[in-house]
Amino acid sequence: MSRFDFDLFTIGAGSGGVRASRMAASYGARVAVAEEQRLGGTCVNVGCIPKKLLVYASHYSEDFHDAAGFGWTVGETSFSWSALIANKDAEILRLNGIYQSILETAGVEIIHGHAKLVDAHTVSVDGKLHTAKHILLATGSSPVWPEIEGSEIAITSDEMFALPDQPERILVVGGGYIAVEFAGIMRGLGSSVTQIYRGPLFLRGFDNDVRAALAEEMRKKDIDLRFDTDVVRLERMETGIRVVLNNGQELEVDQALYAIGRRPLTRDLGLAEAGVAVSPQGAVLVDEYSCTNIPSVHAIGDITDRIQLTPVAIHEGMALAATLFDGRPTPVDHANIPSAVFSQPSFASVGMTEEEAREVSTEVEIFRSRFRILKHTLTGSDETMMMKLIVERNNRLVLGLHVLGPEAGEIVQGFAVAIKAGLTKEQFDDTVGIHPTAAEELVTMRTPVGE
Repeated sequence: MSRFDFDLFTIGAGSGGVRASRMAASYGARVAVAEEQRLGGTCVNVGCIPKKLLVYASHYSEDFHDAAGFGWTVGETSFSWSALIANKDAEILRLNGIYQSILETAGVEIIHGHAKLVDAHTVSVDGKLHTAKHILLATGSSPVWPEIEGSEIAITSDEMFALPDQPERILVVGGGYIAVEFAGIMRGLGSSVTQIYRGPLFLRGFDNDVRAALAEEMRKKDIDLRFDTDVVRLERMETGIRVVLNNGQELEVDQALYAIGRRPLTRDLGLAEAGVAVSPQGAVLVDEYSCTNIPSVHAIGDITDRIQLTPVAIHEGMALAATLFDGRPTPVDHANIPSAVFSQPSFASVGMTEEEAREVSTEVEIFRSRFRILKHTLTGSDETMMMKLIVERNNRLVLGLHVLGPEAGEIVQGFAVAIKAGLTKEQFDDTVGIHPTAAEELVTMRTPVGE
């Protein structure tokens, strides 16, 4: 009989923790998972799922407008923020129940409460001790709070999903995907939006051509983008929030949303006491098998700050379960992971940016196309779409693929398989496109830029 209460004790029931726990149980492990909040973690409760539902809602304003070009007459329309939030809440509650059912069906014991490490094989949940052969840290991340005067007036993305009323005027501070997405959401729902970012261009780390094109398209939608700008302080006023900028300008808004990044959620987790190594930024350090410097302690997802994406955490969780309990040591390959930004228009990519490719090779070809999609020939919209391929001239490998426009994520998900498989530009060219679609552009671009 094992001297441990469990074979695996998971701290955190987000997407990664739940998948690792369920898969470990399917391999015969005795598993428990501790969670102090709602099941599903950031993605289900205050991340991917509610965000995408709000994105859907925000598109209807343009859809109603575009309908006229196709002969439809749309009557008087109105939007209810409270109805949207209530419907969103109902869906999240349903998903919470599904996550509970998934764990219970798999035979995983759910323990509600705050868990932290005591030592290499012991976890304390609100003072009660549990022992495990392996412990998994999967607590995710939390929003970074601004360090400015009046910061208590602001909210983060976590609070945004529970606002009782829609702000007529909203300030979005930040240049990452969360800030960009909320700027588009709130503008689509009718709010006046100002987005401020301290750098010269938002979405640092993504391809520069697409970043610039997205900024242009967002400005067409009357989003007030202000780069190389930052907030000095916030002040509560009778008529709203006074925002003082570092360039001396001021503006007044009803809500200030800060989306300036997320940091690993390691607060009161007992890492130092257990001797778990962390980076200077607070991320738990792991090897390619998601193992920490303590052989019995593992970590996956945002807490490791490798790639902060839900599917990555899920993949890491499955690999860890296979490694520990199915006799299949499975390292995680973080190369060529596709990602999407549900901005308006949306953006998705896989592989290298042009800038990254030119750092590793002087023989790079760029194929780029920007055009108005067929739908907008009747709507009158001047929104454009951009597609871009980065190709290594000598071996002809497609190193990167980038799409800006409607359904970019759906398009890139399929092409990500081709990039992961190492297909060449000629294999792209040999693929017959589906006509008329926007995606066919990716297999019909023949002439490199500048040639």
